[in-house]
Amino acid sequence: MSIAARDNPYPIRSEQTYLERLRNAGIDPADSEELRLQKSLLVFATGLICLASMVWLLIYWQLGPRFSSNLPFAVQLLLVGNLLVYLKTLNFHVFRVIQLALFLFTPFVAQWSIGSFITASGISIWALLAPVGAILFIGPRESGAWFFAYVFLTTLSGAFDFYVGDTLLAPAQHVSSQTAAVFFALNFTAVSTIVYLLLRYADREKHQAQQRLQEAHRLLQIEQERSERLLLNILPGPIAERLKHSNQTIADGFAEVSVMFADIVNFTRVAEGLTPQQVFAMLNKIFSCFDELAEKYGLEKIKTIGDAYMVAAGLDDALGEPTVTLADMALEMCSLLHHDFSINEMHLELRVGIGTGPVVAGVVGKKKFIYDLWGDTVNIASRVTSEGLPGVIQVDERSYQRLRQQFAFQEPQMLYLKGKGNMVVYRLLGRHAPSSNRA
Repeated sequence: MSIAARDNPYPIRSEQTYLERLRNAGIDPADSEELRLQKSLLVFATGLICLASMVWLLIYWQLGPRFSSNLPFAVQLLLVGNLLVYLKTLNFHVFRVIQLALFLFTPFVAQWSIGSFITASGISIWALLAPVGAILFIGPRESGAWFFAYVFLTTLSGAFDFYVGDTLLAPAQHVSSQTAAVFFALNFTAVSTIVYLLLRYADREKHQAQQRLQEAHRLLQIEQERSERLLLNILPGPIAERLKHSNQTIADGFAEVSVMFADIVNFTRVAEGLTPQQVFAMLNKIFSCFDELAEKYGLEKIKTIGDAYMVAAGLDDALGEPTVTLADMALEMCSLLHHDFSINEMHLELRVGIGTGPVVAGVVGKKKFIYDLWGDTVNIASRVTSEGLPGVIQVDERSYQRLRQQFAFQEPQMLYLKGKGNMVVYRLLGRHAPSSNRA
């Protein structure tokens, strides 16, 4: 599809009629909906008036005197000629001013050429299309001048008919009262019909424009919801809201947060014999399941670092016991890899470490930003994980104090952690049995 075809909101299709092509002529893709409606209405009105005036002339020749047809044909040529000039220059302002002027003045000229208001069967009523059209083609405020001009010319014609009569007007041939009555009805009916069709057409076009706007709004909402989902996949909900409504740096301190790292054992060695696509598929399958568990327990996934998965609990007040919830997730993660080999085809094992304590959380950078955690608690959780054994969940002292009433542990062990020295850690076995008698 060409660029012009993509950008044009009114493409010319093979099944379009000639009238549809003419209606959309002169409409630019950059036009507003209101301007498109005005252009379409004026072209439509020009066609209606040209057709109606031709029918009027034929009927008048059949029933009335055969006066000169130069004026009606001249009006036809002026209307069509101005339309052709507009289609070439696309100067809509000049086009509508000239057309409205023709709508306004030519009925009065025709009336004066025929005779009086009575002998011309009220043909000047056609000039009412000028102020009505000005409302539709320009706007209500600007139409006041056109209505004033119509009232002035009508009053002027009435004054001439009242004070001067036919003595100074062009001599009119005799018109029977029956013919005059027919054309009174014809003129008023024709003008009323044109006004009605224009208003009906305007209402239909506005309805279609409203539908287009509603469709555009619906598509915009879909894109906005998609952007919201993408943002929430990167940031926690409250942080995303703050970031949308403020350009300030986001950094918060928390007195106690539990942080968990889950590291795949011997991942580098296992990945050596795989293609990049296989490595990605394996990690994506496992980490996607971990994402579902994090959502299930209401925990906040922070990031993945290579083959390590980082989760935090306690960044909001939604969880009553964040450390307990994090321990439950850690146990289910290990159980998932141990039993579900449709996910863990390579029979991989995890090392899991949990640390609890104060952290600083915030958004780093302005492009490709990430929500991350810093502090000694994060370092402890990482060290406890790296010094663990396959399939073992290790926690620090503070985490143990939060978990010991509900979970079973092995005897504490002393480990040397790089950068921290000797530290007591506890190996989490699982939840206490329901029948356990605990203090």
